Formats: sequence, structure tokens, C-alpha cells
Amino acid sequence: MEKLHLFYWLSLICVFSINAQDTIKQGKNPYTEARYHYYIKTILFFNEYLDTDSGSLNTTQIRFLHPIGNKAWNLRIDLPLVSTNTSSVNKTGIGDIGVGISYIPYLDRREGIAFRARIISNSAVDPALGTGKWVFAPAVFYGTYFYKKALIWIVSLENQLSFAGSGNRSDINTTSFENYFMLIFGKNWLAADAAFRYNAINKGFPNNFFIEFGRKISANDMVYLHPSAGFGNRKSYNFGVEAGMLVLF
Repeated sequence: MEKLHLFYWLSLICVFSINAQDTIKQGKNPYTEARYHYYIKTILFFNEYLDTDSGSLNTTQIRFLHPIGNKAWNLRIDLPLVSTNTSSVNKTGIGDIGVGISYIPYLDRREGIAFRARIISNSAVDPALGTGKWVFAPAVFYGTYFYKKALIWIVSLENQLSFAGSGNRSDINTTSFENYFMLIFGKNWLAADAAFRYNAINKGFPNNFFIEFGRKISANDMVYLHPSAGFGNRKSYNFGVEAGMLVLF
């Protein structure tokens, strides 16, 4: 059961929610038991509000995750509806749609490694609702257990690099190093995350931190809430809050 906790996190990485009470039994050999590398059909619905120096940004998003091929791979699609509120711009519409593929090449009862590659399209219906760029974002993740397997630590490294798009918009080249800690107790979890970023374009450090509270409300449904805050030179926002629901099927 403990291994499945780590598996769910690695397979649903950046969902910030995990199945804390799975009842699938362990196999004898974690390297040959195929189901441990099966991804799970998932729908995530969340809303995020961010307060910025120029106004506010609200994103309502649906994320689909679906196993592909031999189910060792996972397809992810992000469909955002963005609202921006500033003194000069008030817009609502579809934001930049993203598509990604994830893979877990290694996973045992204590630790695991995952890789992910995403393309974020220049698809926003209005320039105020997106970056104006096509972005490629490769990432690697490592996860392990501490404290009698009640505490999970996930560390990740990702680079977001623009490769096409509007010449009137700023290029994107941001590297992020993220640490996520999750404490599981019963059907609940408490998590903390700190992401340290370097923006090579404006030489800024748009870091952020959040605390998350989550609960499993049924066999396949989970909900979470996390307040967050930005910090560092040229931070992208001041504070925010996100609430979401995760459905496994």
C-alpha cells in the first residue's frame, strides 16, 4: 500500500493530490509486476486565484490524464479558462492549452523516478490571457519515503523554454527546482512545497511556497485546498489560493 502512495504521486505529478488509502495489494516483485507501472485515468478540476502587483489572475482548469500504449506512459491535457483583472484589462477566455507525456522508468517500495515533457501552446484567445509563446518544458522527478513511510518527499527539476510565438512577447527560459513534502494520516494529508526558480530572461527569481490540506472523500475522489505566496526578486504574484477535486477512474 505504501508503494502505491508514491506511485500515485509520481503518476499524477503536479496534481498536488494523492490517494492516501489505496487497498491494492503488493506484488512479490516490484520490477516485474506490471500494474505498478500502469497509469490511472484521472480528471482534475481546480480553480486558482492569484493576486499580482497589477491586479488579479483567476484560472479555472480541467486536467485529463490518460494511460497510453502499454500503460507505462501517461498523456496529460490541460484546458484553462483564464480571467485577468487589471486597471486597463478585463478579459476572460481560453488560455494556453498544454499537452504532456509522463513516464515512470523506476519504482520500488521506497523510491521512484519519473520523467515528463510538456508542450504549452500559444493558443490563448487574447494576448492578455497567455504568454504569446510556444513553450517546451522537460522535467525529472525523484520521490522517496521518510518517518515510517508516513512522509513523502518529492524533488523535481524543470526547464521551460520558448521556441516559437509572437516576436512582440518576451521569450521564456525559466528553470525551477521544487521540493514537496506530504504527511499522510488516515484519509487526510498535509503538504508543503517550495519552488525556487531562475528566469534567465529578466534575471529574476519568481519563487513561491504553498501549504496544502487534502482529504480522500470517497474510494476514488479527493479534494484539496492550498494557499500560496510568491517571493524573490521579480516574483510573478503576491499571494494566491487554489482549490481542486481529483477523480480516479
